[in-house]
Formats: sequence, structure tokens, C-alpha cells
Amino acid sequence: MRAATLGADDGLISTSSLVVGVAAAQSTKIAVLLAAVAGLVAGAFAMAAGEYVSVSSQADTEQADLTREREELDAFPRAERAELARIYQGRGLSQDLAIQVADQLMAHDALGAHARDELGLHEVTRARPTQAALASAVSFAVGAAAPAILVALLPVRDMTLSVVGVTLGLLLVLGGLAARLGGASVLRGALRVAFWGAVAMGFTALVGHVLGAVL
Repeated sequence: MRAATLGADDGLISTSSLVVGVAAAQSTKIAVLLAAVAGLVAGAFAMAAGEYVSVSSQADTEQADLTREREELDAFPRAERAELARIYQGRGLSQDLAIQVADQLMAHDALGAHARDELGLHEVTRARPTQAALASAVSFAVGAAAPAILVALLPVRDMTLSVVGVTLGLLLVLGGLAARLGGASVLRGALRVAFWGAVAMGFTALVGHVLGAVL
């Protein structure tokens, strides 16, 4: 969810900013469209690569933790049992009950018990680099598709205002949705994302206008 939300926001903001900046330089429709498509493709692959590397590092760390825990279980089973029991005591169990729970869980799956309760690793939240990379690439492309489609369909004179308006509207929706899923203020989340999207497009348009006038 994090990767998908970030990818969609990034795709929408970066591609819309690119479109507005190139259009502000008095470029032709073909030039703006090529910039939008190039931004979509390059951004999707960049997001996928960055997410894959980041989540792969997380997966490597998780695997190293599991390997170390497995070695400690083989070398010091009694100490690991006591450590697990202390964790359960810290969560409110009596000493006797904590020891019983630790014994039963370790008899069933010692590594799984320690991974879950000592290391905080759960199967449903384990790092999955390929899945994260695909989610980032697809979501970025989906976000970037909106301004690219507008550029392809609209004449140059209507392009900038339409892209800005549609982008801000979509950012309000995405920001509000992300905030709602996270249990935060929908209005604050929507306005925050839309504000920074407007800032990005504004600065890019300024740069495009200045460079277009100079060059």
C-alpha cells in the first residue's frame, strides 16, 4: 500500500510538473507529449529499481536476523527460552504462564516464535522486493498516465490549465484516500498532497518559462 500510494502520487506530480514545465517553454505539442511519455517510462523504471533495492536491503536484514536467531537457538536453547518467557511476562503474563507459553510455542516452531515475538517479523509483513517493485512501477505509470493522456487529447492552448486542474483534483482524492486508510484527517491529508503538488508544478513552470525565454 505504501509503495502503491507513493508511486501514484509521484507519477502524477512529476509527470504533470514535467508537462507544465515543458509547455511553459513554448514547446510544441509533440515535444510536450514526448516529455510526458519519457517521464512516465523513466519514472516507472526508476521507482521500480529504487523500491527493489530498498526492500531488498530490508529483506537481507530480516534474513540475517533470522539466521542469527537460528544459530542462537541451536547454541543456547535455554537462554532463548528464558528470553521469550521474559517477553511474555513484559506483556502481562505471570512467570509460570509465560514459561508454559514459551515452552509450547518453541516446541511447535521455535524460530517462528522468536521471529514474531522477539524480532517483530510476521509473514504477512515480510519484505518482498519484487512485489514492491512491481507495485511502484505500475502505480507510478497509472498516476503518470493522466497528464500524458491529457497532453495527447488536448490542444496546446488548453493543455496547461487542464493538466494543473486535473492533477490537483486527483491529488486531493489520493491524499484524502491515503489519510482515510491511515486513520488521519482526510481534509488535512488531501490539502497537504495537493499543496506540494501545486508547488512542484509552479516551480517547474517557472523554470520552463525562464529557460524557454532565454533559449
